[in-house]
Amino acid sequence: MFDVKVPELAESISEGTVAQWLKKEGDTVVKGEDLVELETDKVNIEISAERDGVLKNIKVEPGDTVAVGDIIASIVEGGASESAEPAAEEKAEDKTAPAQKQEPVVQNDTAEEELKASDRPIASPAARKLAREKGIDLSEVNARDPLGRVRTEDVKRHAEGGSSEKAAPASKPAAASKPAPSVEAVNPEKPVERVKMSRRRQTIAKRLVEAQQTAAMLTTFNEVDMTAINEVRARRKDKFYEQNGVKLGYMSFFTKAVVGALKKFPAINAEIQGDEMVLKKFYDIGIAVGAEEGLVVPVVRNADRLSFAGIEKEIGNLAEKARSKKLSLEDLQGGSFTITNGGIFGSMLSTPILNAPQVGILGMHTIQWRPVAIDKERMENRPMMYIALSYDHRIVDGKEAVSFLTTIKSLLEDPESLLLEG
Repeated sequence: MFDVKVPELAESISEGTVAQWLKKEGDTVVKGEDLVELETDKVNIEISAERDGVLKNIKVEPGDTVAVGDIIASIVEGGASESAEPAAEEKAEDKTAPAQKQEPVVQNDTAEEELKASDRPIASPAARKLAREKGIDLSEVNARDPLGRVRTEDVKRHAEGGSSEKAAPASKPAAASKPAPSVEAVNPEKPVERVKMSRRRQTIAKRLVEAQQTAAMLTTFNEVDMTAINEVRARRKDKFYEQNGVKLGYMSFFTKAVVGALKKFPAINAEIQGDEMVLKKFYDIGIAVGAEEGLVVPVVRNADRLSFAGIEKEIGNLAEKARSKKLSLEDLQGGSFTITNGGIFGSMLSTPILNAPQVGILGMHTIQWRPVAIDKERMENRPMMYIALSYDHRIVDGKEAVSFLTTIKSLLEDPESLLLEG
């Protein structure tokens, strides 16, 4: 028998949450085949089989937290037919020796039915282990699972005093002492649903709060006349697509403009470490992408060395990986500055939050046609976009921030300059 353990995930990640089992107990697996998907703070990671055999003794369930080195299952070498015989013997022993001290591992529907018939509480192996460690009687734990199965979070809640009363079985009359009504039960005409935040959502929430608490964050605004860029795109989009196989979007223009502005104002391409400023001499630009699990910021490496087509291709590849949950840790690490585009969702104006430890983030917004004064005599309708720069005032002064944003505006309104300065 070979133990399936949680492997080393990454330098900064020591634990994860079981997202889903890709194989079920009793399945035959081959070396290299994915067994379970873990959700970490940054990306989802699959744990694969390290040898051929049959998956047995699954110890954790979706939602359980596991740490590096934890044993989460076993692989029995041989075949399904070989592993089936001991399982049958175990069931026979369960029936003939009900008073045995060692508790059998419960992992399948048949075993659950036997437990129901014997009035024993149904619980996951992880929940049973935790209950034993804390000296908790599982029969006193109130399970939120519709089927009555006790999970680790139920045991933790009970241990913390959040579920001291056992839920009364449906077949028995209500107990004389009624538990205090929960918030959900106060008004049944106004139902609510409690949904536990995913590990990634918890991490996002934590880091956003940390960014606001640790940085002296300030935001400055400007607006860009998108007329020139729209004209370039209209003239060049067909030929650009024929030559490069990718559309000429706005993000390549903005990425080039950001690189040009960062070269003029290096303090915005930096981070703070203790009492030192780390000025970065490279331009790895993070592009915020809204994924199903929450916002992620994959990084376009060496954006200063890429052509417009190279930037568009890289952004397209990263966005597709984000949608298909294929981003790796390397895709998310090491950015020096971030661009976020709320305009694709219709945002007209916002104040983006820093992507710590970076000290600057540019916010793009929706393009709107507005009347613009061309000179004292003329007004024209122009496609205008508000842009916002949030920055860490600890090392970036207001003059630098405003000048940085003005530089971006100038580069975007004269797209040819991007070839020279971007």
